[in-house]
Amino acid sequence: MILTVTLNAALDVTYEIERLVPNSAHRVTQQHAQAGGKGVNVSRVLAALEQDTCATGLVGGATGQAIREEVVSGFPEAFLSIGAESRRTHTMVSGADGDATLFNETGPRVSTAEWSAFRDHFTRMIATVDVAVCSGSLPPGVPDSAYAELVELARSRGVPTVIDATGAALTAAAAAGPTVVKPNAQELVETTGHRDPLLGARALRDMGAQCVAVSLGAEGLLVVNEDTAVRVTPPERVRGNPTGAGDATVAAIATGLAAGHTWGQIAKDAVALSAAAVHFPVAGGFSTPDYIRYQSAVRVEDVSVDSPWPTTASLEHEDAADVHS
Repeated sequence: MILTVTLNAALDVTYEIERLVPNSAHRVTQQHAQAGGKGVNVSRVLAALEQDTCATGLVGGATGQAIREEVVSGFPEAFLSIGAESRRTHTMVSGADGDATLFNETGPRVSTAEWSAFRDHFTRMIATVDVAVCSGSLPPGVPDSAYAELVELARSRGVPTVIDATGAALTAAAAAGPTVVKPNAQELVETTGHRDPLLGARALRDMGAQCVAVSLGAEGLLVVNEDTAVRVTPPERVRGNPTGAGDATVAAIATGLAAGHTWGQIAKDAVALSAAAVHFPVAGGFSTPDYIRYQSAVRVEDVSVDSPWPTTASLEHEDAADVHS
């Protein structure tokens, strides 16, 4: 079973409009609302892949109850209740190309006692888990060391971990020795100071991460482990709603780890699934026909870990919209 952790769960509301124009009124052509936060979206993709998954994290208030009710219709949940109200996020998707504008609330304040209770909750759950995924932002009151603490608890039980975080949370988690960290290109620059993805990935490995998978948007995925690096790119420029592409990448990585796949196969599946997710209207899903098509069409390239990156990594595509929700 793959456990996903969403400490800052949300109710995600998506509005589709013809064109986003500042300082004007907009008519919404389509509206979607679903439980979200990055870990929840990963579980949603895993469920669509027919993987055994359970979502946990922190929820509170009426919004938290709505998150629970929406999640349980798709896969099991084991959220821990807190006193403060869970947040909402709002995404405006406009135009034929699916340009996305996000508004992310900060989230509820979590007390020291509530965080301690979640650590105990996670410790009990990890005994039956094959892979643990920790994704997204930390709500106020949760320490920057949160994911590092969860990595250490999982490692004590021999459970692989995938971390999708940024800033101080990512730095602390990397030092705890997770199996995989998955920053996007912009997050890699912000965390390591390196615009060269290879240098940034090596820096995260030097911090302690066993493997680094860097989302490069339109340029695909770079996977760097102890002595090899693989770059996988989609066969075409993918256009659509990019907000769930990073979560699909994490879902593919977790699936591959649980199945014992090689890193080359994991990277191929991650890029194919990420690209297929761009064709889906909301985060947490993917286009099955496109996923099947991309699996045999993605391009794989071995990259020298000692050479500079050949091009400037794009910070567009999913990375521009993959704000850490």
